[in-house]
Amino acid sequence: MCNTHVLHNVSRLNHQKYDFFIEDGTIKAISEPKTLNGEHVIDCTGLYVSSGWIDLHVHAFPEFDPYGDDVDEIGIKQGVTTVVDAGSCGADRIADLHELSKQCKTNLLAFLNISSIGLKRIDELSNLSWINSDKVVKAVEQFPDFIVGLKARMSKSVVGEQGIKPLQLARRLSLITKRSLMVHIGSSPPYIEQIFDLLEKEDIVTHFLHGKANRLFDNNEHIHSFVTKAVNKGIHLDVGHGSASFSFQVAEAAKRQGLKFDTISTDIYRNNRLNGPVYSMSKTLSKFLYLGYSIEEVIAGVTINAANWLKMPKLGRIQEGEPANLTLFSIENSPVKLIDSEGEEQIATKHIKAKGVFKNGTYLTC
Repeated sequence: MCNTHVLHNVSRLNHQKYDFFIEDGTIKAISEPKTLNGEHVIDCTGLYVSSGWIDLHVHAFPEFDPYGDDVDEIGIKQGVTTVVDAGSCGADRIADLHELSKQCKTNLLAFLNISSIGLKRIDELSNLSWINSDKVVKAVEQFPDFIVGLKARMSKSVVGEQGIKPLQLARRLSLITKRSLMVHIGSSPPYIEQIFDLLEKEDIVTHFLHGKANRLFDNNEHIHSFVTKAVNKGIHLDVGHGSASFSFQVAEAAKRQGLKFDTISTDIYRNNRLNGPVYSMSKTLSKFLYLGYSIEEVIAGVTINAANWLKMPKLGRIQEGEPANLTLFSIENSPVKLIDSEGEEQIATKHIKAKGVFKNGTYLTC
């Protein structure tokens, strides 16, 4: 017998309501509300549907501490159907992460840390001997569909005395492997201008809204000219909220000046999931709703924009005849406290709440 589900009366972002008929994990029909029936009917009145949320920056290798967590805890249980581990593993452990991807319900991809040891240590780029070019190349060759890019964490606590050198090596490895870079920015040195000088089209700058001194804005909160130039060239700006990398003040300045995110990601791991300030993808998205972005802009930051960067357009669309990769969510009209990485608190009057996901033919509540 075919496994069929019907989602009744669910809203698209255009506020139009539909029924979805899903058979064996494939969307067979999208129709007027309350016109379709199947084995399992789910009443979605009051809920919105989007393509499955994509979190482009998580830490999902549970063995590593502090930057690790269970894949499904930060994936489908949060309404996120695809997570991309942002450099937890280098070449030494990437095979283990790939094996883990076969065991979880959430779709798992990865950025390969250019340091072979990955986040076994949190100063993984402080010793250049840990950046083994041959190992990086072999890892990408072994897992070409799993490794979507290379990761370099370019902040003082990570690089130590090496300054900009690890990023120079990462740039060379990017050319060899034909993989773009995700570059973490934080405290200096290296300085933000040095970093941007080495970036190319489709590279990702993550943590772009952090509140540290070494940021994308000058002391008067004006965007540096080299940042504008890089964005015009095609550099991708990713939120990467994390424990120390999202500031309401900086986010407000960015919005005033038209410096918009491409993707909204959490940089979530066990501690900031359980103890904040991240908690969940829903909370992170709600912060951008609070900042005045439209629901369409916010949801695009975890669907179509991320899917396009990954060059996996199917992950970012809802279409008859394609796999049902869906997130169901509500927009709650009730107050909620939101906290940034600086400890600043804001009270939002509405917020986003993940309710369920459809993945691999199965409906799961969040």
